[in-house]
Amino acid sequence: MTVANEHGEADRPGFSLASVVLDCPDAHALAGFYRQLLGWEVKYSEPDWVVLRGPAGGTGLSFQAEAGYAPPVWPEEVKAQQKMLHLDIRVDDLDEAGAYAVSLGATEAQHQPQDDVRVLFDPAGHPFCLFLQ
Repeated sequence: MTVANEHGEADRPGFSLASVVLDCPDAHALAGFYRQLLGWEVKYSEPDWVVLRGPAGGTGLSFQAEAGYAPPVWPEEVKAQQKMLHLDIRVDDLDEAGAYAVSLGATEAQHQPQDDVRVLFDPAGHPFCLFLQ
């Protein structure tokens, strides 16, 4: 399907973001963490691949096991594994949400750059941010 640009001209095929994929040492373990954190459902599962989707649909999260996975360093350091992306997750209560994430296996980052954002690491070491609505 071709999509029209702002001038009504058809100039590119249609695109729709289906999922953000996180590499990790164990796809099922990390998917389990995010399933509990977000309340999402497993929609597809293989030994080294899991797809989660929210109840309202939309873009999902996928997890791919990688034997040579190295967790990123945050804040970034020269010559260290760099993060490629991070997830921003909106919450109602920053303290309550942070404590819940930690109870599921997240760890709070030592460096917190803002008062209204909480930076944590998932069990595979990916940084993610909780922020108030």
